[in-house]
Amino acid sequence: MFYENPPTAGLPVRWRDWLPSKTSLTTKISQQLSLPPLQLTCSGTAALIICLTTLKHRYPNKTWVIIPAYTCPLVALAIHHCGLKIRLCDLAINSFDFDFEQLPDLLDKEVLAVLPTHLGGQVADIERVKMLAKPYQITVVEDAAQALGADVGEYGDIVFFSLAAGKGLTMFEGGLFTSNDLALNNQLRQTQAQIIPKRPYFEIKRIAELVGYTALYNPFGLHFVYGQSRRRLINRAKLVEAVGDDFDFSIPLHDVSQLRQNVAVHAADRLPDFFEQTQKQAMHRIELLKQLPNINVVTSSVKNRKSVWPFIMIQLPSQKIRDNILNELWVSPFGVSRLFIHDLPHYEYLKTIIPQESMPNALNFAQTMLTITNSLWLTDEQFKIIFDTIEKQVK
Repeated sequence: MFYENPPTAGLPVRWRDWLPSKTSLTTKISQQLSLPPLQLTCSGTAALIICLTTLKHRYPNKTWVIIPAYTCPLVALAIHHCGLKIRLCDLAINSFDFDFEQLPDLLDKEVLAVLPTHLGGQVADIERVKMLAKPYQITVVEDAAQALGADVGEYGDIVFFSLAAGKGLTMFEGGLFTSNDLALNNQLRQTQAQIIPKRPYFEIKRIAELVGYTALYNPFGLHFVYGQSRRRLINRAKLVEAVGDDFDFSIPLHDVSQLRQNVAVHAADRLPDFFEQTQKQAMHRIELLKQLPNINVVTSSVKNRKSVWPFIMIQLPSQKIRDNILNELWVSPFGVSRLFIHDLPHYEYLKTIIPQESMPNALNFAQTMLTITNSLWLTDEQFKIIFDTIEKQVK
């Protein structure tokens, strides 16, 4: 049977989304999310590069950026691209948020920015980070690459999002960013104009990829363009490649065509309903998972903040139990996967830019966590197979 669930709940693109539109994508999303005027660029990574470049010009004597020890490797590559240095902060125990006992010891006047991550659409404690960073005039940049639609951007100085494939609203690749500070927002816009070239080749490539996404982002198409290659890589123990963590140090920077913006504008009309459906599904399935003993469903670290649910993250009691579950489910078409294979110090290709320090909580998080897709294509029957497999291992 040719069927594959994606690892994340992405909003499918329809062919009629390719029709012209007179509406601005940034205006539409700013209004939907009640955020200051957003700016559009070619990727979430490019958005971060624009933000860090702007801050580097603002504060030329500040050279360090603090990031969680478990986050997307692209964050580290963006910092390196900007000629800045990385300080790692461990995670809190059984959480994606910073270890707030360690974070204050990392802050000083040489720190340019601190980047808390809204991992998997769950909201990090930005207000607490901001309180700690303020005495040192450190900029708080909210990494909301996986959290478009969540309650983010209120307390940080800058927030950025990704519109990559499978991340809710998509243009195959794209990024949005903004600041509550009008002067800073203007500086971000100026930086973008200065450092983002036209480079039509890259944009033509993205248009072709978006055409492919439109045609093949469905359970049948994903079997061929995602599922088969993923299974081959897992069977060959190429796990970093299987989840797509094998990024290049060269980061493409280019303008985004109006054509791709039109696609996202039309798709955005369906976004509020999509968020409502995926939240309802996630809440129901999380309640079921919470009945299982000895597992931790990873959710927002702050109360009364809306999250989004591209996938559900669960922590198992041990790496052995997690791996036993993955041995049964990872090669299945049910959308069970891992997010990032390692904590940042354990990526071999990042060793020249990542401090080789022990981050025990981040390491444990990487070794015991798996993800379950929240795609609306994952049926209740398929979820029950996932549930039963986990139950068998944790009881």
